[in-house]
Amino acid sequence: MHIFKIFTIEAAHHLPKVPAGHKCSRLHGHSFRIELHVAGPIGEDTGWVMDFGDLKQAFAPIYDQLDHHYLNDIEGLDNPTSEILARWIYHKTLPRVPGLDQVVVHETCTSGASYRRKDYLAEQVGA
Repeated sequence: MHIFKIFTIEAAHHLPKVPAGHKCSRLHGHSFRIELHVAGPIGEDTGWVMDFGDLKQAFAPIYDQLDHHYLNDIEGLDNPTSEILARWIYHKTLPRVPGLDQVVVHETCTSGASYRRKDYLAEQVGA
């Protein structure tokens, strides 16, 4: 079973590795929508995979680190593309949410990236 919780952050960034003149090389901001997906069995006693409140609490320190901040100043996000942000959030959240299965980052209404447990496991094998 999968559950998910959605968070919204406001943050600014620029992408330093895009070609010269690319619009994303300039400082700009997004209303990022972040989905945390958790996989696991439905608890016999609770009837849920995880309490949504516990998921919110586990993500709170990471949320606070991102919301209304300049992403490029955060360690590990010097080139904060949606792909890198999704992976970064996954790595930061996994120790707090062992059943974390996927992080989806929407940087606009129509564009985003996801990082899944299988991506994480593939990185671990390649490491």
